[in-house]
Amino acid sequence: MKDLTEGPITRHILAMAAPMAVGMLVQTLYFMVDLYFVAQQGGSALAGVGAAGNFAMAVLALTQVLSVGTVTVVSHAVGAKDHAGANLAFNQSIVLAALFALITLVACYGLAGRYMATLGADSATAAAGTTYLHWYGPGLALQFATAVMGSALRGTGIAKPTMVVQLVTVLVNIVLAPVLIAGLGTGRAFGVAGAGLASSLSVLIGTLLLALYFARLEHYVGFRGDQWQPQLVIWKKVLNIGLPAGGEFGLMFIYMAVIYWIIKAFGPAAQAGFGIGSRVMQAVLLPALAISFALAPVAGQNFGARSASRVRRTFVDGALLSCGLMLLLTLFCQWRPESLVGFFTADPATLAFGTGFLRVISWNFVGNGIIFCCSGLFQGLGNTWPSIISSATRLATFAIPAVLLSRADGFRIETLWYLSVGTVALQAVASYALLRRELDKRLRFDSQRSP
Repeated sequence: MKDLTEGPITRHILAMAAPMAVGMLVQTLYFMVDLYFVAQQGGSALAGVGAAGNFAMAVLALTQVLSVGTVTVVSHAVGAKDHAGANLAFNQSIVLAALFALITLVACYGLAGRYMATLGADSATAAAGTTYLHWYGPGLALQFATAVMGSALRGTGIAKPTMVVQLVTVLVNIVLAPVLIAGLGTGRAFGVAGAGLASSLSVLIGTLLLALYFARLEHYVGFRGDQWQPQLVIWKKVLNIGLPAGGEFGLMFIYMAVIYWIIKAFGPAAQAGFGIGSRVMQAVLLPALAISFALAPVAGQNFGARSASRVRRTFVDGALLSCGLMLLLTLFCQWRPESLVGFFTADPATLAFGTGFLRVISWNFVGNGIIFCCSGLFQGLGNTWPSIISSATRLATFAIPAVLLSRADGFRIETLWYLSVGTVALQAVASYALLRRELDKRLRFDSQRSP
C-alpha cells in the first residue's frame, strides 16, 4: 500500500499515471493489433471488426462500473486507515465481477448478430463483426476480474503490477494474431475468428497472472473466500459510485452507434476509416485518461483522510498536466494525421475518411482533458452522478442534431465531426461547473460526520 495523503501531489499523479498510461496503451494495442492483421482480410472484415469494437465499448462500460466503484471504496478505506473495509470491498467486487461476466457472455452469444445486422454497412460486414464477437466474448467476460484486481491495487496506490501484466498480454496477442488471423507458420488462417480468439487467449493469460500476483505477493488486499457471500450494503456502495461512471461509457456506446448508423450510407470504406480514426483517437487520449485514473485514488485517499486542500490541489495539478499534453497532441494531429491512420490501411478511400476525421476531431483533445480530470475528481469524491449528467448533455446536443442533419440534402460526413467538437466544448464547461459545486458541497468536513 502507498500512502497518497502525504508528499507532493504532482509527483503522486505522475507516479500513478505513468504505469497506467503504459497499461492502457497496451490494452488499446489489443484492438490495434487485431485491426492491423484484419485489414489484410479485406474492407468488409476491417469494417466489421471496427463496428464490433463499439459493442466491446458497451462491455467496457460495465467494467468501468466495477473499476470505478472498487477504486473509490478501497481508496476511501485506505485513506481512513480501514484495512478490513478495503479487503471486504475488494472481495465483494470480485463476486460482482463474476456476475457481470455471465451477463456479458449471454449478450455476446445472444445479441451480437442482431447488433451487427443493425449497424453493418452490408451483410459481409455484419457477418465479420458477429464472428469476431463470438470468439472475443470469453475475453470480454474475463476483463471484469482483471478490472477489479487492477482497481483494488490502484486504490491502494499501486499501479505497476497491472501495467506489467497488461504488457505481457499484449505481447502474447502480438504473437498469436498473425498465427491465428493470417495462418503464419501453420497455413490455417482463421480471419476475424482468429482475431477474437487471439485476444481471448491473451486476456486469459493476463487474468491468471494478476490472480497469481494477488495470491503470492499482494498483502494489503487479497482473496478471502469467507467474504464472498453477497453483502448488499457493499454492492450498493460500489454500484452507486460505479453505475454513473459506467453509464458514461454506455452513453459513449450510443454516441458511437449513432455515428455508425449515420455513416453506413457512405459504405464500408467510411466505416473502416472511422473505425481506425476513432481507435487512433482513443490511443492519443490515453495520457489524459491515465491522469484522470490517477486523480481518482489520489483524491480518494485524501478525501478519506479529510484533507480538503489536497483534494482541490489534485484537480489543479491534474488539469494543468492533462491540458498541456493534449495541446501538444492536437498540434501533431493537425500536422500529420495521415501518418497515424496510414499505419493501418493503404486504401485511399479509407485513408481519406480516417485522416479527415482525425484532423477535425483533434480539436476535442483539450476539452476531453478537462472532462477526464473532472471525472477523476468525481470518482475520488465518491459521487459520479455529475459525470453522467455532463455526458448526457453531450449526447443530447449531438445525437438529435446529427440525425436531423444526416437527412438534409448535400449532407457531408465532416459535419458530424464539427458537431462533435462543439458538443465536447459544451460538456467541458458543464463538467467544470458541476465539479465546482460538488467540491464546495462535499469538502465541508466536521468532527461529527464521516465522509
